[in-house]
Amino acid sequence: MKKNISLICAAACAFSALPFAANAEGNDKVYGTMNIPYADFYSAEIENAYKVDAVSSATKARNENSLAKWQSNQTGSLDADGKWSGSGIVAGTYNDGNGNILGVTFPVEVNQADVEKLAAYDFKPLDSKPAAYKEVTFDGDKLNISKLVDTNGEQTAEGSATVSTSTRYGDYQLNVKGYPENCDFYGVIVNTTAGDKYALRHLENIWRGGQISWSAGISTTEVHGNELKYDDYASSMGKTVNSVTFITLDGYTTVNIGEQYLPVKFAGEVKAEDSASGTGKISLSLTGFPDDYKKNISVGDGFTATDSEISYTDAKPGKYTVSVADTDGKYAPLSSDFILTTADIPVKYDNGRLVKADSFTDDDAANYIKNLQTVEVNGTKYNLSGRGAVKAISEDGTIDFNAASNNGNVFDGSGNYNITLNATGYTTPYSFEIKKEEETTTAASTSNNSDTSKNNTTSASNKNSGSSNSKADSPKTGVNGVAVPTAFLVLAGAAAFTMRKKKD
Repeated sequence: MKKNISLICAAACAFSALPFAANAEGNDKVYGTMNIPYADFYSAEIENAYKVDAVSSATKARNENSLAKWQSNQTGSLDADGKWSGSGIVAGTYNDGNGNILGVTFPVEVNQADVEKLAAYDFKPLDSKPAAYKEVTFDGDKLNISKLVDTNGEQTAEGSATVSTSTRYGDYQLNVKGYPENCDFYGVIVNTTAGDKYALRHLENIWRGGQISWSAGISTTEVHGNELKYDDYASSMGKTVNSVTFITLDGYTTVNIGEQYLPVKFAGEVKAEDSASGTGKISLSLTGFPDDYKKNISVGDGFTATDSEISYTDAKPGKYTVSVADTDGKYAPLSSDFILTTADIPVKYDNGRLVKADSFTDDDAANYIKNLQTVEVNGTKYNLSGRGAVKAISEDGTIDFNAASNNGNVFDGSGNYNITLNATGYTTPYSFEIKKEEETTTAASTSNNSDTSKNNTTSASNKNSGSSNSKADSPKTGVNGVAVPTAFLVLAGAAAFTMRKKKD
């Protein structure tokens, strides 16, 4: 079914790209596209349950990146390879030019006599009847938009979804699988087992890849600092979502996702203090929990926790998470991170790798490498984890001197590097120096020491250097005694070639 949905969506989008031309049938109906405000687009879809507002820019700071998002409303199409491309993050929408997404540009059917009234909505005629459209009528000067007319009939698909209550974009995030592909989404409606319909808007609620999110009144600010609208979604707490309807140029596609419960959110907080690694105790604070919240507190192996304290034994440095869940499942879980630290550096640089330092174990070294956050090479810092991370150091500690970031190579190829590492839980940066090996004097020793030349290091406690037995006055291009015989062979070869050419 998913493949068929994708093909239908692609066909509908290709159809929408046809040149605009007026088309009035015998009943004087005209088909075209117009800018439809969210409130009018969704009104009949949710049976006038509430008014759907416009969406403000995704970030308070109107920088070039945020502007590009709300302006990125170009629709997609299939390329020559049959792949969907060209679709903007807010495809099919229109805006006020000042960071506010007002609604969508969608096909409509209107009486020929009312076409002039749609001039303010940027009406553009189509050359034939679209697969899906809204009926537009007027009651005097009042605009009325119907529920979607789906000439192909509503499509259904069996899918799945996961629910997150720790999203940075509100209170709930659904990651839907089985959504229609190769098409743009003009609207998305979340349906519950109780019959509720929650209409979503682009950028604030609708993202790519089947990701949707909304605020129900607890997390009211998203990660970029924008205030989220939540009044219309507050009643979603404690409801069970069983399907999500996607509106495309082909019409409705409703994806059944089973029963996904939305745990009740609340303004609670979990707070754990940072402390030293090893063996010890830290205080834990739990505030704002409902009286009927049945707490299950967990951290991980080697940790025990109560409502007020976390104890640990032989805990290594790094970041840990304490989680509090409701054993009845009614309420959403809460969590908090804390860091256990040390001033020790359990690694040293040796021959292109980070290895365990003296008096430390392989596990100590592996834990340090696992917690690496940044590397600074000759004054330029790079992330080793998270967004935009470079893969400069592998899990076994091997340094990749060919690693590259979005801005170019991490190592410039000179062989001379001052390197500083920072790792979570390790309060002392680790710095060391790599020096290029001096030029070797023989071809054999140059080959044998090519790797070693990269790996000479100087650190606070260690200095590793390669060595060579070659003489300093040896020719740099070969082994002693080879230069003259080689020249003779070259001359002999040239003479033989000349004689052969004359003979020919």
